[in-house]
Amino acid sequence: MATSANWTVVMDDKLVIKQTGDAAGNGYVIDDDAFWSQSKFSNIWAIQHGTTPNTDEVEYRDDTPHSQYDEATLGSIQEFTNRWDAAHLVRLQSDWDMDNYFDETGTQETADAKVARIGARPTSYTS
Repeated sequence: MATSANWTVVMDDKLVIKQTGDAAGNGYVIDDDAFWSQSKFSNIWAIQHGTTPNTDEVEYRDDTPHSQYDEATLGSIQEFTNRWDAAHLVRLQSDWDMDNYFDETGTQETADAKVARIGARPTSYTS
């Protein structure tokens, strides 16, 4: 496997992991059978996608030699990153929803006070 990947994709696990930048190390299972069952993925075991073709690698299920991502003709890595971004946005929104403050009397803060304390609820995320 490539060692300088920005993204790791594990096909059997339906897992996309962001390896660099904001939220690095977070992986999400992308539950979309129609996406994963595309014929172009049928012989792919895993993908490491970096910043240049030299840091990309596609591993195959059979004895096909590993290749660079572009040589594998899998389409844009954006297919994976867009799904990761959507899953990460759901997590950010859930974290925001769960971050509630209660004062000593048990009264929950107002919506305006929450926004002042932690900012507005996330509405988008782009890697």
